Amino acid sequence: MGLRAYGMAVLAAAAAMWVMSGTQHERPVLAAAQPEAVRVLEMRAATHPGDPDATRALAQAYLDARQPGLAVVLVEGASPAVRGDVRVQHVYARALIDEGRNEEALAVDQRVVSACAPLTDGAPVPAGCDPVLFASAMRRTDILRALVASGVEDAQAQPEESLVAYQNATREARVMVQ
Repeated sequence: MGLRAYGMAVLAAAAAMWVMSGTQHERPVLAAAQPEAVRVLEMRAATHPGDPDATRALAQAYLDARQPGLAVVLVEGASPAVRGDVRVQHVYARALIDEGRNEEALAVDQRVVSACAPLTDGAPVPAGCDPVLFASAMRRTDILRALVASGVEDAQAQPEESLVAYQNATREARVMVQ
């Protein structure tokens, strides 16, 4: 009789643990529409770890899937040659912004602007520097500078202050003629 009672107690404990675990199961990190495209990019980045284009494309896909933390970890774990690419740095700055790390994003975008600045003189620039990337980095740097000066670290957490900083940063227009 003791063995039977012991078996029932074990069964009751197992059933209680199963009930306590709840009905929630593992959920995918990415939305249902994104995983296949991201899987392809992940495979490409894994097979070509030294390719900045593969890393940039995967980081951008993570941002599109609203997973900036994955993009940050991807770029921070990349080789120094990949991390140093201006296109990768520009996407990395966007991921930092989405993570609420405006000061760090400002520093990264300032490096992108500095690297691409010779573009205005017609001097040689690093691979990936083009007028669109340069203009985007300059504009985002102005906005981030205004956000940081206003004390806004996370734009999503402080929408009113962010709007004022954005409006102040975008008041002036610049024209570059080559």
